[in-house]
Amino acid sequence: MNIQITARKFRAKDSLKDFIREEIKSLEKFSDQIIEANVVLSFIHPKDSIKNVEIVLQIPGKVITVNESSEEFEKSLSLAIEKLKRQLTKVKAKRIVRKKNED
Repeated sequence: MNIQITARKFRAKDSLKDFIREEIKSLEKFSDQIIEANVVLSFIHPKDSIKNVEIVLQIPGKVITVNESSEEFEKSLSLAIEKLKRQLTKVKAKRIVRKKNED
């Protein structure tokens, strides 16, 4: 799996990048077919310091996009990962149902 991290208008710390990689790799439990993950870190309102995390996950035949905002990047990332886990579970369940119907 290829993980690409982009920080818009700031430089992300190595500890944050490591945290992101660990969280994205934890998604492999839910789908072993993840091709690529693009993570974009940005500020929505620099004055209010609202931090936004956007994750674009590519799996065969589908692209899943999740967007979350909070006061901290770690919190935003955790919320986005939870959403991705639910979506990956749904995709996997649909594929299992389709395979059963084909047999």
